[in-house]
Amino acid sequence: MVNNLKQLLVQAQAAHDVADWSLLVQYLQQLILAEDSANPEQLLELAISILEKGDFQERWEIAKVLTRLGNIAILPLIEILEDEEAEVELRWYAARTLGEFQHPDAISSLVDLLKTSEDEELKMIAAAALGQMGSVAITQLAELLTQENTRLVAVRSLAYIHSREIITPLLSVVQDDQAEVRATALEALSSFHDQRVPPVLLNALNDTSAIVRRTAVLGLGFRPDLCTELDLVTELQPRLHDLNLEICCAAAIALSRMRCDEATKHLFEILVSPHTPQLLQLESIRALIWVETLSGLKYLQKALDQSTSQTVWQEIVTVLGRVQKPQLTTPAAEILMHVLRSQHPAIKIANIKSAIALSLGQLGNIQAIKPLILLLADPNQVVRLHAIAALKKLDEKVAHQQLQDLTNDPTLRSELQQGIAIALTEW
Repeated sequence: MVNNLKQLLVQAQAAHDVADWSLLVQYLQQLILAEDSANPEQLLELAISILEKGDFQERWEIAKVLTRLGNIAILPLIEILEDEEAEVELRWYAARTLGEFQHPDAISSLVDLLKTSEDEELKMIAAAALGQMGSVAITQLAELLTQENTRLVAVRSLAYIHSREIITPLLSVVQDDQAEVRATALEALSSFHDQRVPPVLLNALNDTSAIVRRTAVLGLGFRPDLCTELDLVTELQPRLHDLNLEICCAAAIALSRMRCDEATKHLFEILVSPHTPQLLQLESIRALIWVETLSGLKYLQKALDQSTSQTVWQEIVTVLGRVQKPQLTTPAAEILMHVLRSQHPAIKIANIKSAIALSLGQLGNIQAIKPLILLLADPNQVVRLHAIAALKKLDEKVAHQQLQDLTNDPTLRSELQQGIAIALTEW
């Protein structure tokens, strides 16, 4: 075993001497796994040479070796990190690797970098590295919150730490002058079910900054358990009319998560309003499906009847096919079949008829077999192909039998007879 280790070390040194960094990585990986390894200082020197001169993949692999070497790797990594003449990617790897060490020296060096560096990308890497250290870095990061020039990167670092210990320091900056600090803090706080957080999010719904309002909307959207207690539907509804369209769309999503009839009413009103931008209309349609209530489906049917927008029609018939809740698949299919039977103006459009066929196939209701068969007479080939595909999805044997039973029916229009014949040949 000893001889093997010596031989590996000789081979590693030879690879180093000819700058074969990929081969050197392989030798060091084998050496580091040995219980009675070679001189760790020598391995460290070889590993650092790869970090300094290797390519992206070689640096990535050797970072794992440096971590396995333990605390002896910290000082040379700090020296690289503090070397302002070193290439940015090298310092990036040094910062990232230091994040693997929960050691005071590693923490101090990364914190110092946040204080002094002007390179935003490098500061982000240092923030992430501190974040992955967990609770041991919280105290020093909390101190950085008191300084304006380091507050944002400190908040970002704390946001990486999934520990309740970050709640108190983050709450101290939710009223900060910098909108990005407020938003970052609120986003991190939103992941905790802590009684101190919801009041802060509610207050932020009226923040002057759009990014903060949007963060608050999204955060409250993940708390449907507080819907009744905090009257979240009433609190979120005004954001459907926010001056910022992204916030309006976020509010539609948040309201859908409340899963109640009051939320669907507000979503319907914004959907059919003549002043609503198309993007928000589409988001409201999806939200009415996600809410997973019968009232949501009924409002979509009303919107089909009231709207004159082909885009709205197309989106509604498409999302109806995505209903998955067993109690709602039949009502969804009935809405689509009603559109076909009622001669709704939407069925004059081939793309919409194809979407209806596709959705009926996805819903799996065998009552849709007859209206789908009628679509086989459509002059548009794409519509006929979608109808055939849907019939196969519903109940292939039953649909095939019904098609065969109709082949000799003299009362059928010639177009439908031809469509059925084509369908049977393609079955």
